[in-house]
Amino acid sequence: MSEENQLNIAANNPEPKATQAEDTKWQRDAIERLASAALTEQRTARRWGIFFKGLTFLFIIWLLVLGMGEEKKGFDAHTALIDISGVIEADGDVNADAVMSSLRDAYDNKGTKGIILRINSPGGSPVQAGIINDEIKRQRKLHPKIPVYAVVEDVCASGAYYVAVAADKIYVDKASIVGSIGVLMDGYGFTEIMKKVGVERRLMTAGENKAMLDPFSPINPKHQVLVQSMLNEIHEQFKTVVRQGRGARLKETTETFSGLFWSGEQSIKIGLADAVGSADYVAREVIKQEEIVDFTYQDDLTNRIAKRIGASASAVLGDIIVRQLVNSGEVKLR
Repeated sequence: MSEENQLNIAANNPEPKATQAEDTKWQRDAIERLASAALTEQRTARRWGIFFKGLTFLFIIWLLVLGMGEEKKGFDAHTALIDISGVIEADGDVNADAVMSSLRDAYDNKGTKGIILRINSPGGSPVQAGIINDEIKRQRKLHPKIPVYAVVEDVCASGAYYVAVAADKIYVDKASIVGSIGVLMDGYGFTEIMKKVGVERRLMTAGENKAMLDPFSPINPKHQVLVQSMLNEIHEQFKTVVRQGRGARLKETTETFSGLFWSGEQSIKIGLADAVGSADYVAREVIKQEEIVDFTYQDDLTNRIAKRIGASASAVLGDIIVRQLVNSGEVKLR
């Protein structure tokens, strides 16, 4: 059969309409299947969303019930515990606001028969330590029947000791580190490095003392005298607080306020502490309330997450260097 005849046959016999209808039906079925699959996926996602929301709701209810149970328990006779652990600083885990809040909660609880400040800290901000010291003394006057005891674990140095002397008595472990009654201001000087690498410092100020302690400029003798005078003044404030807190128990020598520190056993001998004892011992044998309820202030979940994110970000090397430069010249009881 010739090619011309094949073309004529094809022209006279077009594709059946049934085949075209089948193609249309197939396309419609495919679209329906896709739409159905998408709808099923949405329903599944909605169900999982409802499930997790319900789970979260139940978790919140559980926390509330747990909290109410602890609060109810706290109204029974007990020893209140407040942890002072870590560096004392305004933005840190140990700060005046947090400790003051813990103190108020402990004192306001009808079951509190005594308070233990469990200390494990190298010190920190003299301002924060001073505020905490003042609040402890204020609360002791308002509640003379509720004793406050400081119990030292590993370290109670400098600003932490500033806090501890506000308590009725100080208990230590034989191997605790106690003391370091002094003030410091640390920083860096980069002038010699700048000379070696050929870097010129261009600094303009309004006020002759505005650039005091600038790490990229030579030390100014006048500024050095001013800073030393300020440190001496804060040191005298520290010494006064210790003398008032320890009273006749303090066996003062030329080394007492020199910045030295001693073992817990030696600190008892020189009057910086009173006796050996742990938190459990003080609760059981001194306060006579073995049941301990923790009143240490805790950040809410949002703040804890924010702090963790901030801490992770601060781990970048460049940020660490900047923080060191910015914080140089900060007065510390450490």
